[in-house]
Formats: sequence, structure tokens, C-alpha cells
Amino acid sequence: MQQERSRPASAPAEAPAGEERLTYTLNEAARRLGISRALAYEAANRGELPVFRIGRRLLVPRAALLRLLEDGPADSQSA
Repeated sequence: MQQERSRPASAPAEAPAGEERLTYTLNEAARRLGISRALAYEAANRGELPVFRIGRRLLVPRAALLRLLEDGPADSQSA
């Protein structure tokens, strides 16, 4: 019987080669945005950074992050 090897729970899941993950942790999203971890949490609490919660983890959908970067914040689109 083979024993399955598992990675530590704190290690981020690696996407298969050529595939992007669907979500980022708040820390990963902050790094991609070039902002601090604290500012990312503040933006998430204000609703400026789209997040969803699974258990205790806050995740940022990749598509929402890309849309935010392309379009800018939702507030600035009102004319």
C-alpha cells in the first residue's frame, strides 16, 4: 500500500504547468498589486478589493483582480 505524500497546509497550491490558479491569497494579491498586506486587508474590509471567504481564508478571485487592474475601482466609473 502506497502512502500519499501531502504538502503542508500552509503551502500555496501550485498550478499545473501552463495553468494559472483561479484564486490568490490576500498576501499574493497584495504582492501582485504592489501594496502592503495591511492595505490589502483594509481594501478588502472596505469592499474595494473583491474577496470571498472559505473557512478562515480570504481569497481574491484571479478574474476579479484582473478586472480591477484593467478597469480601475468601481467608484471611478460613475460619470
